[in-house]
Amino acid sequence: MDRDSVLIIGSGIAALTAASRLIADKNVIIFTKGSVRSSNSYLAQGGVAVAITEEDHWENHSDDTLAAGCFHNHAGNVRELVRKGPLYIKNLIGRGMEFDRNAQGEFDLGKEGAHLVRRILHAEGDSTGRVLVDFMLEQIKGKVKIVENEMAMELLLKDGRCVGVLTKKENGKTVRHFANATIIATGGCGGIYSLTSNDPTITGDGLAMAYRAGAELTDMEFIQFHPTMLHKNGRVLGLVSEAVRGEGAVLVDNHRERIMKNVHPLEDLAPRDIVTRKVYQVMKQGRQVYLDISSVENFEKRFPAVYNSCLVNDIDLKTKLIPVVPGSHFSMGGIKASLEGETTVPGLFAVGEASCTGVHGANRIASNSLLEGIVCGNAVADKIISMPSIPCQYGYKDEERVLGDSMMPEKQQIKDYMMEYVGVIRQEDSLVEMKEWLEGYDFFHIDPEKQSLGQVETANMLLVSWLITTSALKRKESRGSHFRADYPAVTVDWNQKRVARHIAERKVTV
Repeated sequence: MDRDSVLIIGSGIAALTAASRLIADKNVIIFTKGSVRSSNSYLAQGGVAVAITEEDHWENHSDDTLAAGCFHNHAGNVRELVRKGPLYIKNLIGRGMEFDRNAQGEFDLGKEGAHLVRRILHAEGDSTGRVLVDFMLEQIKGKVKIVENEMAMELLLKDGRCVGVLTKKENGKTVRHFANATIIATGGCGGIYSLTSNDPTITGDGLAMAYRAGAELTDMEFIQFHPTMLHKNGRVLGLVSEAVRGEGAVLVDNHRERIMKNVHPLEDLAPRDIVTRKVYQVMKQGRQVYLDISSVENFEKRFPAVYNSCLVNDIDLKTKLIPVVPGSHFSMGGIKASLEGETTVPGLFAVGEASCTGVHGANRIASNSLLEGIVCGNAVADKIISMPSIPCQYGYKDEERVLGDSMMPEKQQIKDYMMEYVGVIRQEDSLVEMKEWLEGYDFFHIDPEKQSLGQVETANMLLVSWLITTSALKRKESRGSHFRADYPAVTVDWNQKRVARHIAERKVTV
């Protein structure tokens, strides 16, 4: 490759956005261990949160984001995210991206958890992610080389700088790819839990690679569990979008008693961590939890993906009850990065869920993930374009490897243990037990040349599980998605003064 090459690992909205901006100046190659549509972005049912109407304002969006994040957010980065969001969304619309509109031709804005106003753009109801990813793929069609079913195994380093990546094909062959810049956009790590909304390919590979390369990771203890996964016979069958509650659905138990009443001022649209813990507690008491959709008009037309998922899995919608359970959904922590994607390793960038810029704090507000991918995907591209070209270091030399015991547990065992010991509610004794179990394996040293794809993926799952577990042990408080039964919770003010200020009429001044 030449000095103007950029490697992108991953194919979600952050990766595709960055690629679409880079193609005019750089030679771009995308690597994905599954298909190009194997991403959480493609599965996203929710929409894009953005203050795009005159009745809303980016400062309102910032307020909601900070409150949902329990004020653990990087406030400056939050402001940049929500301030620039409308500009990039308008640019997408100008290029042909179509979001749902009402009969009057206005955007049909939805409302989701922790947002105090309607500001969620949707496409084809609850298929926003699919529509957005397909749109972006069309934008880069024929202009970017996309390599599917080839897993990134290890970052290549030369004098402390990332100079590329080693990948492995399905046939076991490894290949070294060199470039001026490497972007990790592999998503989070939801697949290390037994109950999850994530695509099966999302197992923390980018996080593990970055950590082994010496990059700083942060906030790994903050794992968001979504409260409403479609559930039947002990299996998660897909996500039930938060937008369903935004249109009037409520959470009830098997006696049809509402479970969020008097729990939080926003009731069923409280931040996800609060709703999840309540659902979890009710289930621990032996009651099943359902989403009562009786009040949702035209459910099958408004939420076609959820409706079809229910039909396919023989969920009787005549009862107007959808059985739900919490599952891992989003990683607020990740590779420490600026909004422009710069990490602590020169030449290495991280965007999207794989990165941690601080915009989500301790708990991501609904529908800010696609927004982050769009804003930061553009920002990382601008940063890389502005960088001077550095000759690729073809003189890269493999380091001597010292491998420990190659025995590894079954992946399902890791997932089950993480759900049980490092799940919705945590405490010291179970975290210590999990840490000791994990440290019985050598997951830090891997040899991609000798180990199979499955072995490396298992080692990545163990490493990321260890990072989350040890981080959860160190944070001796309950904040947002990190809830310790043995420590008090941080209180977030949802008072009427803030609400009144939020809904005050303002003009957009982006």
